[in-house]
Amino acid sequence: MATLNERKVAVVGCGFVGSASAFALMESGLFSEMVLIDVNKEKAEGEALDISHGLPFAKPVQIYAGDYKDAGDAAVVVVTAGAGQKPGETRLDLVKKNVSIFKSIIPEIAKYNKDGILLIVANPVDILTYTAAKLSGFPENRVFGSGTVLDTARLKYLLGEHLKIDSRSVHACIIGEHGDSEIAAWSSANVSGIPLNDFCEMRGHFEHEKSMKEIAENVKNSAYKIIEKKGATYYGIAMSVRRICEAIVRDEKSILPVSSIQHGEFEIEDVALSMPVIVGRSGVEGAVPIRLSDGEKEALKASADTLKEVLNGVL
Repeated sequence: MATLNERKVAVVGCGFVGSASAFALMESGLFSEMVLIDVNKEKAEGEALDISHGLPFAKPVQIYAGDYKDAGDAAVVVVTAGAGQKPGETRLDLVKKNVSIFKSIIPEIAKYNKDGILLIVANPVDILTYTAAKLSGFPENRVFGSGTVLDTARLKYLLGEHLKIDSRSVHACIIGEHGDSEIAAWSSANVSGIPLNDFCEMRGHFEHEKSMKEIAENVKNSAYKIIEKKGATYYGIAMSVRRICEAIVRDEKSILPVSSIQHGEFEIEDVALSMPVIVGRSGVEGAVPIRLSDGEKEALKASADTLKEVLNGVL
């Protein structure tokens, strides 16, 4: 088995999300080697060439198309392969198609790579993260999904716009399913340590319930709105992939709401969904206790049950 190259990433799937992620990772300067793998090798070759032509303006990185064997020494394997979400389709509609795609992809990755991190990006990400963990046989800390990292960024962006402040000063997250049953964890939201409602009032906003409902709905429907307008979403998720890879490669111990298999917190067991965790070089390094209201706990449990039902239907 190949020794891991800490500065190598493999991107499996060169559709919109895979190629945008590869571009964002090239720009990041995190890796010195990147292999692109796709069922259509010509597509992977074309993307590798196109991205490589920008290297005189970036940091050196060897980018090429390859196969699963070439991913054998990759520290991180980003899996974006799968059927895309079509207009009018929910993320969960994709399940059966993508689980069967994963049944051919994941064992191939695991055949050559035993020690890397599997970062699952394809949708529905929670179901596919659970599927990948089971199919790969990897320790659970090294198989996780992009989860609600992008939904959380959308929430911070919209709150930043609403309050007319830098979205990086907003501390709030979306938890649960990356999809229709996701929950905005308002109970623990704050702006630089100031409770959210207090900060809203400071900025002249008093209709808290109405605003919270509106913003949470906008976050949930963001993807549908973008798909309706341009056919697919890929820049936001590509930047989320870059952010997660930074936390891994630099061993940052960053707190991110990635999708990982739950074991008993809030009475949720044996299903992958997003909760804030510490992400570092060894993957998911521990859960972060989050304060939730009774209503949020119930909604989280309902989100987990939704996912479990789907899992029972496909695995």
